Amino acid sequence: MPTSDRPEPRPPGPANPGPLVGADWLAARLGAPGLVVFDASVGAHRGAGRRIPGARPFDLDGALSDHAAPAPHTMPGPAEFTEALRSLGVDDTDTVVVYDGAGVYSSARAWWMLRAMGFDRAAVLDGGLPAWTAAGLPVEAAAPEYGGPHGTFTARPRPGLLVDAEDIAAALSDPAAAVLDARTRERFEGTAPEPRPGLRGGHMPGAVSLPFGELQRPDGLMRPAGELRTAFAAAAGGRERLRFSCGSGVTACVLALGADLAGYRDLAVYDGSWSEWGLPSPLRPVATGPGAGADTGRGSAEDDRPHLQAL
Repeated sequence: MPTSDRPEPRPPGPANPGPLVGADWLAARLGAPGLVVFDASVGAHRGAGRRIPGARPFDLDGALSDHAAPAPHTMPGPAEFTEALRSLGVDDTDTVVVYDGAGVYSSARAWWMLRAMGFDRAAVLDGGLPAWTAAGLPVEAAAPEYGGPHGTFTARPRPGLLVDAEDIAAALSDPAAAVLDARTRERFEGTAPEPRPGLRGGHMPGAVSLPFGELQRPDGLMRPAGELRTAFAAAAGGRERLRFSCGSGVTACVLALGADLAGYRDLAVYDGSWSEWGLPSPLRPVATGPGAGADTGRGSAEDDRPHLQAL
């Protein structure tokens, strides 16, 4: 039985430039054979009604999360992920660029999901749609769904890139590991309420606060590699085994992206994140206050973006 309704395989996509590309790189290759552009916007940004020309929807609020799982934005299984990517026309030889309408926010989640499923030919658009439009590049009305031919993508899961609560509990007691929390410092310290009902305020004992916005410049672009390395070294010390958490496993992937750009390699994202850990449970302790490695002289770079704090 054929795995695709495309009569002939298309050529491979452009050479993968790494985990991050600029608007100029994408503009020069837009429409090239084998290049797939995904809009991974969530929430209000998903319904903005405009897209980079030809972009396809990577729907983290829909088919690309496991809605049978108790925590939001849980990774689908390999079979479901394979079917979703094939239905979006992705081949194993394609090059994928992912963006979102907020900047570098939910796009990093899509990039990390692809990596966790064994697909390395993917990159995040630096600055997302705001950087694209700031450069004067074209947009078009967003189509509600992709209607092209199916692809041949096959998931090849990499164990360990997405981890569970037991793995995080082990990392919290491992002197070689650091658990970094991407939420605002106010949520980390328990002084601001959680946006999801029923969750306790605070953080995992031993975790370190590193709000994802601190990895970005004021214009929404990711900071240079050297600055990212400095930020992670300040948060994690000399620890190279980094584990990331947030509200529901989305902005934790911004930390994973930043750490990858900074040269760290032993990385994992807690898929359930605070949506799981923060539930009432005697098995998952919660602390309040600044926490380990706190630098109270720094503010939270996402404080003025309340619409981006819940994930």
